[in-house]
Amino acid sequence: MSDLSATARTRHRRLREQGRTDREALFEVLRAGFVCHLGVVVDGDPMVVPTVYGFDDDHLYVHGSVASRSLTRGTTVCVTITHVDGLVLARSVFEHGVNYRSAMIYGVPRVLEGDEKIAALRCLTEHATPGQWDYARQPNRKELAATTILAVPLAEASVKVREGHPGDADDPHDVWAGVLPLTRSWQAPVTDPQAAAHPVPPHILARTTPH
Repeated sequence: MSDLSATARTRHRRLREQGRTDREALFEVLRAGFVCHLGVVVDGDPMVVPTVYGFDDDHLYVHGSVASRSLTRGTTVCVTITHVDGLVLARSVFEHGVNYRSAMIYGVPRVLEGDEKIAALRCLTEHATPGQWDYARQPNRKELAATTILAVPLAEASVKVREGHPGDADDPHDVWAGVLPLTRSWQAPVTDPQAAAHPVPPHILARTTPH
C-alpha cells in the first residue's frame, strides 16, 4: 500500500502527530461513513454541499442532479469526510478538543457516462447499503439522464486522526478531565406503510446486527 501524496495542499503543517501518511488510513476513514462535503467554487463564490459517496481504490464517486451547480467539472474540488469519536474535556477550556478521524481530498473530477456511470452508481449504492443495488429497481434511462456522477481521483489526499486523553495533565486546576465518547449505530428498520406486505430483507437487517 503506497503512501499518501504530500503536496503543498495536503502536507501536514500543524499537529503533525495527528497526520497519517499511508493510503490504508484514507480507506479506513472512507469505509467508516457515507456522507462527504463537496467544496467547489461556483461563479466566484465558495459552495460546500453534503452528499452521499462511494469509492474504490482509485476514485471517490459523488452524484446529484444534472441541474446541480455544485457538480462542476474541469476545476479542482475539495472533498472532506469527518467522523467525531468523542469530546476531549480538559482541565482548561483552552485544551478542550475533539477526538476525530478526517480526510481531505483534492482533485479535478471527471463526469462519467455509459458503463462507467452505472458501475459508479452501483459502487455508491453498495457502499451506503450493501445488497441494495440488486434488491431495488435499478435506474432507468430517464433517471440516468437526470443524474450526474463525478469521479474524483484519490491521488491527492490528507488524513488526520486525533485520539486519546487531554494533553494538560500538568495543569494545576485539579478537576475531572477525560473523554466523552460518541458512537453511532443503526436502529431497527421502520417499514413504509405501503410496503407492509413485505418483510425487511436480510441485507437491511444485517445493518442493525451488532458486530
